[in-house]
Formats: sequence, C-alpha cells, structure tokens
Amino acid sequence: MKLIQQAFYNLRRQPVIAAVTIIGTALSIFLVMVVVMMQQVKVAPFAPESNRDRFLHYSFVSFGFKEWGNVEENNSNCPMSFRMVKELFYPLETPEAVTAYTIDAGVMSVGLAKQKPFAADVRETDHNYFNVFDFSFVAGTPFGKTDFEAGLSKAVIDSNVANRLFGTTDVVGREFLLNNAVYTVAGVVKPVSPIATKAYAQVWINTTSTNTPDNTWALPAGYYSVTILAPEGRMDEVREEFNVRFAQYQKEIGREGYEILNRHRPYDQETQATSFSANNEPDVKGARRQRWIIFAILLIVPAINLSSMTHSRLRQRISELAVRRAFGATRLNTLLSIINENFVITLIGGILGLILSVVMAFCFNRLIFAQDFTLFLTPPSVNPSMLLQWSTFGWALLFCFVLNLLSSAIPAIQMSRVSLVTALRGGK
Repeated sequence: MKLIQQAFYNLRRQPVIAAVTIIGTALSIFLVMVVVMMQQVKVAPFAPESNRDRFLHYSFVSFGFKEWGNVEENNSNCPMSFRMVKELFYPLETPEAVTAYTIDAGVMSVGLAKQKPFAADVRETDHNYFNVFDFSFVAGTPFGKTDFEAGLSKAVIDSNVANRLFGTTDVVGREFLLNNAVYTVAGVVKPVSPIATKAYAQVWINTTSTNTPDNTWALPAGYYSVTILAPEGRMDEVREEFNVRFAQYQKEIGREGYEILNRHRPYDQETQATSFSANNEPDVKGARRQRWIIFAILLIVPAINLSSMTHSRLRQRISELAVRRAFGATRLNTLLSIINENFVITLIGGILGLILSVVMAFCFNRLIFAQDFTLFLTPPSVNPSMLLQWSTFGWALLFCFVLNLLSSAIPAIQMSRVSLVTALRGGK
C-alpha cells in the first residue's frame, strides 16, 4: 500500500512526465495486445469451438498417383473424399468423436415458396458435427445418426436465418427451400462468428442428403475436412491409433496406385492456425519466433524513450534518494524501490493499454480479424468470451513487467550508484 501511495505522490509531483510515461506505456501495451488478440482468437477456446485444446484437424490431403512419379515432387492437395473419411477416420475408436464436413461454407439460396429468397452460408456436415462443436441451441436438436444414415433432408439454422425466414425461432419441423430443395428444420442455434472457422455457417445440412459424398475426381479427393475430438489428456493415444490406421490405409489405396504424403497430419489447433497452404507443412516454431520478434520491437523501442523519462524523473528525486541512503537504505533496496514504484506506473499504463486494445478489437473487428481466403457473407465479429480470458490478462501483466524492467532498470542502477555526497548535493 505504501508503494502505491508513493507512486501516486510522485505522479502528482511530476504530472507532465508521469502523463507522458503512462501514455507511452499504454500505447506500447495496446499494440502488443492487439497482436496477441489476433493470434488468440485463432487458438483460444470459445463456443462453439470450446474444445480447441482437444482438437486434431485433417483439413486437406496431399496425394500422388503412380503415373505422376515421385509423390514429393508431384502431388495434389485438396479436401478429402467422403470415401477416405469413411475408410480412414470413422473406424477410429480412441477419439471421443470424429466429424466430417465440407471445407468451407458455400453460398446458397434460402427462402420459402412464393417469397423472395436470400443468400446464406451453408455447410454440409455429418451428425457427429454437433458432438464435436458445442452450439447453443435456441430450439430443437441437431439431426441424428438415423437421419444421417437415411439421407434425410434435415437442417440446423441460426436464429438470424430463422427470423428472416419465419419471423420467429420457434420453427422446429417447418420446411424451407435451399437451392429449391425442400429441407426440414431440426434445430435453431445462436449465430456463429466466422472467426470460428470450422464451426461457422448460417445453415448446416445433412451431407448425405446431397450428392457431395459421391462427387470426386480421384479416390482421396473431394470436399471434406475432418476434426477429431480427443478425450481429455489422451491426444497422444489418438495420434498413435491414427498412425497405425493410416499405415494400413496407405497400403490399401496403394493397390489402386495412390500414395498419400501425410505432412505430419492431423494438426492441433495451433498448428492448424499456422497452416498457410495445403502443400506446405506449417512452421509453428517459425511463427512463434516471428511473434516474439514483433513483441520485442514493440517493447524495446518505447522502452528506450520511457527510460529517458524515468531517468529525468529520478534526477529530480536524487536528493530524496540520498536521504534514504543516509538513513540506512542499501543500494539494492534503493534499486528495488525504484523498480517497484515504476512498475506501479507501468501497470497503470498497461491497464489503460489493455482497455484500449479491447475497445479497438470491438470497434474495428472487421479489419483486425479479417479472415484469409474466405468469402463469407457474415463479417467477423468478437465477443467478450473470445477476448477477455485469463491468458489475456496474463500476457498483459507479463509485458508490463518486461517493459518496466527495460525502461527502469538502467536508470535505477545509475541512480543507486551515485555517491551519497554527490546525491545530497543534488547530483552536482
């Protein structure tokens, strides 16, 4: 408490320098936290992708054909065929659930008879999709295994589509037209942000009600991606079973002339978020290194300026520091007290920077969280559960601490080394 009181007392004594220090700190933390949030929304868990720490993704398959030559040099990269999904992924026993879905949500016409239709993002899924992703149902339930196996035209729609179609969300069992095909509403869910790239759509339909499962130009090639939900703490077991099953499947399709280049798939959430293209294995370490370099630049550059401010502030307090020394304070105690006092000031600026970054994220989410290679109808959006997590506050506190050390350590060491006589004379 005394430390905080001392810090605020010094702020009142030197309001201009203190204000510049706090503003500089706030801007530095603001820039760093924007970068953190841009990464965090890709990997941090939030509904309907609350189990990201247990996800394993197999979004694309890389394969070659015997007539193409060396698979390392000549290969094709695309989503998987439904046959590959059924033969390689559905037989896995260790996962809690395995789901297959079309790689992206495609735009389709949605409407009612004798009414003007409108466009909506539609994704084809299997019944396990709603066991892997935790949607918030407003009404009804997802279509089930029986519907999936029978190929029934069942759909789950979000509340925005429900209200636009029927004027209400109480629409379970009602029919609508999807590209002129009749579908029955099984359930209604809360809208999903496109930032949840695997779960996003506005309408989710039973994939076996379409001809997509049969649409392929090569045995492994199609339109599907897979997400595996591993049981808690058993990610390695899932990988082991997959590797065994993959080796068997490689032999099976080898008889038909195909060979898969696995590229260490399936990927966990961080690796998947780092993946830029299907024909290149993600460089997770390189991506982390790049982020740390950005963090270092955003911290070191303002720290140099803040250091001069801290030095100026301490120069005006040199007599006060000398009195402390005269009454028995050691150089180490003087050094630590200066760093601790400066940390309180840095923390104030850090809190302001964090608040500013959250406000920026909400106000300019379409710009900051724009998705690569997507043509979704719904713009990206964020909510507090995506941004305000304990890890966010942890990162902010860590960067405040680092910035404090960078900006105050050298001036504090210099002031603690000033001789007592010189300090009492005002540093002259």
